[in-house]
Amino acid sequence: MSNNALNLILEHAKEEEHQASLALNQARIERQNYLQQLQQIEQYRLDYCKQLSTRGQEGLTASSYGHLQKFLTQLDETLAKQKEAGHQFEFQIEQCSEHWNEVRKKRRSIEWLLEKKQTEQQKMLDRQEQKMMDEFSTLQFARRNL
Repeated sequence: MSNNALNLILEHAKEEEHQASLALNQARIERQNYLQQLQQIEQYRLDYCKQLSTRGQEGLTASSYGHLQKFLTQLDETLAKQKEAGHQFEFQIEQCSEHWNEVRKKRRSIEWLLEKKQTEQQKMLDRQEQKMMDEFSTLQFARRNL
């Protein structure tokens, strides 16, 4: 395979690695947004519990208390669903990370192959140069002895 073809493959691998890196960063951002949203819901629930306690001390009707308790139950269910969704964010990050590592290894392999080919080519050129120098020395020696 020619160096030009390998360079083209390397450029493609670099772009693929860049895209994988962007996807990994995006997954991390989405997880962070999720965690912030989860924290906000938990804080809202805490504030609501405090409000329920304060209103309870002031005196609540059974109906009002039932409505407030029902809303609190809905918040708890929402939190439970949100926490379940958190596993999906972790899974997404894991998948993106694995993909990024795979394409990074691929890029490194291509770079190694290119370096190997360049080293072999340089060795061949060095041997050719040495051969030409040997022939030149032999010719000079032969001319001197004639």
